[in-house]
Amino acid sequence: MLAIDIGNTNTVFGWYEGAHLRHHWRVLTQPARTADEYGLLLGNLLADAGIGAARGGAVSVAVSSVVPAMSPVIATACRDYLGATPLFVGPGVKTGMRILYDDPRQLGSDRIVNAVAAYERTRAATIVVDLGTATKLEYVSPAGAYVGGVIAPGVGISGDALFARAARLSHVALGQPAHVVGRNTADAVQSGMFYGYVAMIDGLVARIRAENGSTRVIATGGFAPLLAPASATIEEVDEFLTLDGIRLVFERNRPH
Repeated sequence: MLAIDIGNTNTVFGWYEGAHLRHHWRVLTQPARTADEYGLLLGNLLADAGIGAARGGAVSVAVSSVVPAMSPVIATACRDYLGATPLFVGPGVKTGMRILYDDPRQLGSDRIVNAVAAYERTRAATIVVDLGTATKLEYVSPAGAYVGGVIAPGVGISGDALFARAARLSHVALGQPAHVVGRNTADAVQSGMFYGYVAMIDGLVARIRAENGSTRVIATGGFAPLLAPASATIEEVDEFLTLDGIRLVFERNRPH
């Protein structure tokens, strides 16, 4: 099956054989692209990987999308080029997880699939830290219920806002500086972005634990490999946690 994670910045495709992720691809999310463009792209990616679906074989598709404009485009591309009608994670789809959010319809599909995948792995109270366009923390109870979470601006867009609004600050690449106290402006900005976000993550995890008890902590998202090693609370990084959650939700909705 093909799992598709449509994010605000990137779209990630993952080809699964059973529970094993065999191939994955990351492209820019571009709503202006047509269904034909995405269909040809998908067909070429699958064909280059030697996957029979690109030559007319059977394929199943499941999608998590936080970009509404992309959903009909991907649906048409999958139907016309893969012969598949995708399952979109959303209201009415079985997740196997009790949702305690005040209004589950407001819950992004990426947040719920991350929670599903994390709890499937830990079978314990868990916090998922998603470090992407936005920084999101999701809390799953010891019984496996999705309780709620935290949403903050991502480190990338925060940096962009800083450089756009502060006339005397030039763009600084995100990275881990040698010291927290910068002795020049570039190092000071880099420290604020890097260690500021690490401190925010650890502080939020500590506050969630203070309210709910001990938890496991798993990180995912594009900035996770950079920030997680400096965190005192993140225990594990899984780049493909969202894809795995999409796969799990697909399996829970497959006819038996």
